[in-house]
Amino acid sequence: MNSFSKRKVGWTAAILFVLVLFLLGGCSTLSREKREESTKDTLGGKYYYFEDVRVPPELNYKQKRSFVYETPRFKAGVLYFTKWRLDSDSLIDFFIHSMEKDNWKLINSYKGKESILNFSKPEKSCMIKIVEKWWGNTEVEIRVGPTGEK
Repeated sequence: MNSFSKRKVGWTAAILFVLVLFLLGGCSTLSREKREESTKDTLGGKYYYFEDVRVPPELNYKQKRSFVYETPRFKAGVLYFTKWRLDSDSLIDFFIHSMEKDNWKLINSYKGKESILNFSKPEKSCMIKIVEKWWGNTEVEIRVGPTGEK
């Protein structure tokens, strides 16, 4: 292979590499934009998929462990969040306060290393589970669904 052929192969490889980087960068922007569509920032929290369940901004959304099922009549799902070294009592206070602002009624609560808050609205319910792990991680699981009542 002569030096001209080597340069031609080198330039072709470089152009292909830059083109692949450009295309991958475009795909990453599209998926990031799509993810951002499902959240709505507010003063003091974010709404993920459910317009009446506010989440503290310091929690990290775990998309791979979450899912949402939607029909024309209702939306249901499980949203999963984590945060390192977060006080569960402040989380409980946040959820009780913000859920009441969004017209949810607190039905009952269990507090401890694993805390559960149950809320209801006409035709739907929400269960928020807050777990403090021994290694310092706090996990929050939010389940929203229809009540099944007629």
